[in-house]
Amino acid sequence: MINNPKSKIQNSKLLWLRKNLFNTWYNSLLTVVCLVFLFWVLRGVITWATTQAQWAVIQVNLRLFLLGRFPQTLYWRAWIVLAIASTLTSISGGVFFDKEQFNKLGFAIFAFTYSLLLIFLSLDLTSRIWLLFIAAILLAGFWIGKTFAKAITPWLSLIWLLSFLVILWLIGGGLGLQSVPTNLWNGLLLTLLMALISIVLSFPIGVLLALGRTSNLPIVRWFCILYIEMVRGVPLIGVLFLAQVMLPLFLPTDWRLDRVIRGIAGLVLFSAAYMAENVRGGLQSIPRGQIEAAKALGLKTPLVILLIVLPQALRAVIPAIVGQFIGLFKDTSLLSLVGLVELTGIARSILAQPQFLGRYAEVYLFIGFIYWIFCYSMSLASQRLEKQLSN
Repeated sequence: MINNPKSKIQNSKLLWLRKNLFNTWYNSLLTVVCLVFLFWVLRGVITWATTQAQWAVIQVNLRLFLLGRFPQTLYWRAWIVLAIASTLTSISGGVFFDKEQFNKLGFAIFAFTYSLLLIFLSLDLTSRIWLLFIAAILLAGFWIGKTFAKAITPWLSLIWLLSFLVILWLIGGGLGLQSVPTNLWNGLLLTLLMALISIVLSFPIGVLLALGRTSNLPIVRWFCILYIEMVRGVPLIGVLFLAQVMLPLFLPTDWRLDRVIRGIAGLVLFSAAYMAENVRGGLQSIPRGQIEAAKALGLKTPLVILLIVLPQALRAVIPAIVGQFIGLFKDTSLLSLVGLVELTGIARSILAQPQFLGRYAEVYLFIGFIYWIFCYSMSLASQRLEKQLSN
């Protein structure tokens, strides 16, 4: 008698359903009620999305959502930035993801999503060519990252840092390029820039604060404790208002800090305090015997921290750190309250258009979907990083 693998899989699924959903009469009743409720909700959502929603508000204002008032004559810079970010993201995905995790199903989903973008978005010929070019870059970058993973991995962080400087140069201009004022950085462009800069700056500051809080020097320790507890006791919107109003008062009168820089300062100061507590939890998980053993071998305290303590501490709190990054990315939506027109701010501007008054559901569903894509991507990357470091 030949065993059929497919029948074994089907039988295991049936056993799982019986064990978890239909093991008693009341669990079976609850399962049926939940299924009926989900069907009713999904039918209502699909009916609204296909017959009542006016998705024209998204198609007409797509460029405003993504780039805001960034000059249309300089859109080529935004496409180059997207190409650079796509290349490095796909290479990083090739390095950290196993080949079986990007199988035929993954390729089919990728192709289907790109086809939808090309069909339903009202794009000109240039934009469609750029999208096709970026699709080719994504596939080629994944192959390069998978093929040359060992050679690329040691340089990946440095490449990301250098590319970030190039991206800032392309967006802001200068050094041979036409300058673009920061008041024209709007929409998703500003959200991503604020989030990335804040994440990059808050992480090392948070690590230093965590180390300072565990220091044996009383002045350093109490300064770090005072800063962390004061910032954690104030809401973020209060810190953002203080950064916008109070920060210029501590600088010379001839210094005019840009509104974007003040917003970044508020996010960094707030996020660093929470990051410090996350890292401190990792530091406390390191056994004291490892530190004493390293000192017995002759290592100085800075080397013990850099080579022994920090790598293990950061590895232990990767979920908390990534959770902090995700929270920081979503917290950029509060910048609209202090005069910065990021993704949420540009949505409010679009809702003020006479032809789209009252289309709150479509607009906020769209920007919520954008936030979800980036947050879920960070979550997946952190899970893969945990798995990679545990091997």
